[in-house]
Amino acid sequence: MTTNTAACTLNSPEETAQMAVRIAGALSPGDCLLLEGVIGAGKTHFARHLIQSLMDLPEDVPSPTFTLVQTYDVPAGELWHTDLYRLSSLEELEELGLTEAFESAICLVEWPDRLADLTPPHALHLTLALDLEHEDRRQLTLQWSDPKWQPLMERICA
Repeated sequence: MTTNTAACTLNSPEETAQMAVRIAGALSPGDCLLLEGVIGAGKTHFARHLIQSLMDLPEDVPSPTFTLVQTYDVPAGELWHTDLYRLSSLEELEELGLTEAFESAICLVEWPDRLADLTPPHALHLTLALDLEHEDRRQLTLQWSDPKWQPLMERICA
């Protein structure tokens, strides 16, 4: 499978939130977003705005750093937001039921490197990188192999 890449600059937290909302509108059950970046890069900020944009009545969206998984019922179906930073083994992942959620829910995964061989091949990879010259600016790199993501990338990265 060919890996495609697109990149863009997000000049503020508001632009990051707007990008999350644009991507959210294209998601359906079975879609998986893998959010990568150093601590403080904006993964949870991105996820929070994506999730809230899918809710009928936006509510607080806490980071799942300590719970590992937060689930939400949104009009599109079930949504799983998971933070694997504290995960210590793949067995824990299987206990959470995440591999089943990859097939039936919209999944947002922070620290997806912990997935190893369980990484869904159809996922959209989003990497947020800090800009050392501008505190609020982020570089967003998107990578995908599944052709499903191509129309979305043409719309948001034009």
